[in-house]
Amino acid sequence: MKRFAAYVFLLALLLTGCGGPVDPDTAQESIQVLAMDTAMLITTYGERSPAAAYACEDVIRDLEAKLSRTLENSEVFRLNAAGTLEDLEAELRTILSQAGYYCQETGGAFDVTVAPVVSAWGFAGGDEYRVPSQEELDRLLELVDGSAVKVNGQTVALGPGQSIDLGAIAKGCAADRILEVLQEYEVPRANISLGGNVLAWGDRPDGTPWRVGIQDPARVGEPNAFAGVLELTDAFAVTSGGYQRYFEQGGKTYHHIIDPATGHPADSGLRSVTVTAPAARKDDWNGTMCDAFSTALFVMGEEKALEFWRERGAGGTFDLVLVTEDGRVVVTEGLADRFTLDETSGYALEAASQ
Repeated sequence: MKRFAAYVFLLALLLTGCGGPVDPDTAQESIQVLAMDTAMLITTYGERSPAAAYACEDVIRDLEAKLSRTLENSEVFRLNAAGTLEDLEAELRTILSQAGYYCQETGGAFDVTVAPVVSAWGFAGGDEYRVPSQEELDRLLELVDGSAVKVNGQTVALGPGQSIDLGAIAKGCAADRILEVLQEYEVPRANISLGGNVLAWGDRPDGTPWRVGIQDPARVGEPNAFAGVLELTDAFAVTSGGYQRYFEQGGKTYHHIIDPATGHPADSGLRSVTVTAPAARKDDWNGTMCDAFSTALFVMGEEKALEFWRERGAGGTFDLVLVTEDGRVVVTEGLADRFTLDETSGYALEAASQ
């Protein structure tokens, strides 16, 4: 879960009075949505902004009803309960195919079949936090294998004893679907904050980019405490961090991002990973990609994350902001002129190049 990891700075606008002319570039609708265990804010602009905003909410509700692991009527719940599903809807089929692709691309650092391990730690929702024994983890790790999930037409089958959790890409999928809505309703600009998933669409009414703050993991309890600020136009930005959900036991902190290889919370030397990518075509799935990669690269750690970016992020496919445990913020070259370090954070800024 990526909760409150990035924030959109919202520009307060005064709309014209009742009966007066409305500038379509500044007409605004802003609604709050509580879904997917996350507080979300949808702000749309333009003459069709009210209809667009509520259509965005419908997208979120629809995906939550399909992808939730805990709602008994959802497709994912039924799949986990039966181990197979023969009436698979096209949307879930596509999402599962994307999940399998990202699992393969990241060498298993992203794997939706890690669900039983996540549950063992109590991070699945509704469970009490606990530290499972190594024996229990070893047994559950035998179930973690994304390649065992087979999708064939309208049928999907899990491996014996497997279950899946799409929480690590659900909000990314929602952002991709919301992009379709914004284009369909011809929304000129919008800022969509789905917890740690942000879609900055168009520019601000004054013509400047949207300003997206990256939470300082060391100052989570402080208002407006950022490691830095990104300036984005037509872009997705997704942040994952170990500070977002955790518990303490025996003087040690355990966070919710589980390494599928070890079954333990990832110990990678990173505090957070932000992945950005262009939001242009509705069929790019870049929001989902950012969601999956932010989790996987957090698991990988700085060195492997940058190597991954150099191999696959060339030409602006995606870029990164890494906040390290040793007090650095590493920004890849595609964001060099769009990132401003918060000088009060105490971090040292570094640039990564191809």
